Amino acid sequence: MKPPYTITGRILQITTSISEKLGEVKAYYLDKPSPQLRKQNKVKTIHSSLKIEGNTLSEEQITALLENKRVIGPKKDILEVLNAIEVYEKINTFSPFSIKSFKKAHQLLMNGLIKNAGEFRKENVGIVHGEKVAHIAPPAENVLYLMNDLFEYIKKDEDPILIKSCVFHYEMEFIHPFMDGNGRMGRLWQTVILMDKYPVFEYLPFESLISKTQEEYYKVLVQSDHTANSTPFIEYLLSVIDNSLEELLRFSGKKLTSAERLEYITNIGISEFSRKEYMAIFKNISSSTASRDLKSGVEKGILKVSGEKNKTRYRLHNK
Repeated sequence: MKPPYTITGRILQITTSISEKLGEVKAYYLDKPSPQLRKQNKVKTIHSSLKIEGNTLSEEQITALLENKRVIGPKKDILEVLNAIEVYEKINTFSPFSIKSFKKAHQLLMNGLIKNAGEFRKENVGIVHGEKVAHIAPPAENVLYLMNDLFEYIKKDEDPILIKSCVFHYEMEFIHPFMDGNGRMGRLWQTVILMDKYPVFEYLPFESLISKTQEEYYKVLVQSDHTANSTPFIEYLLSVIDNSLEELLRFSGKKLTSAERLEYITNIGISEFSRKEYMAIFKNISSSTASRDLKSGVEKGILKVSGEKNKTRYRLHNK
């Protein structure tokens, strides 16, 4: 059965905006970040997702754990981060349409934190916010067929994957298939679903925007519960994705050194470009800064130059 939701004019408007931005991201090679930026995004994603669940470790501490350094902090918080690091390092191995893969991700994410990690719950549960019961999850005996239905919907329904990923996130939260870790699994699996079509979502920490709007996140979950319809949640999450892409497209060359910009160019796979194309990637640098960068790249042997004036082209030295 198809989950209940309505494709509103707002959903169509935001989906169109996201699609346009995804085109720009691909055109500017922003879906192929340098190793340093990839690492920074992974840290932000892990920090934001676990912060929502009450984890106290900072981005600096998570970076240290990622670099196999010793960190002092609550044992549970450190284990949560180590598990999340393992999961996000293996994120490309998960199949978005496989329950077996879904359970495997949960097993890795919650290993050592709960009993029976990776297994659907055998008990009935309710979700408490503050002193109030916010949600009574479906009976435990219904979980397996509800999750099977949800995965069938993701595989076979013809609605855009952007919308289906949001529906999955909400419906999984509603079903609450595990005893714990459902929130972080909802956010993780939406990323896995989106990555299947749009690789940029591996590096796009839109969870940091959920963290910034955490109150609204829970508000629309409750609103969707009350209406038995995930439309409010879809509208909210699509706007989060849209804002996150907008943030990525505001990627500022001024925040990077010349050496970091040249490293980025080296790693994104573009073999030849003009100064204008270089500035399209680093939108907020001046033409004189771009010229200095490219001159430095030539002098250091990173780039080769050909042509003159407005026909000047730059090529990576090893291409």
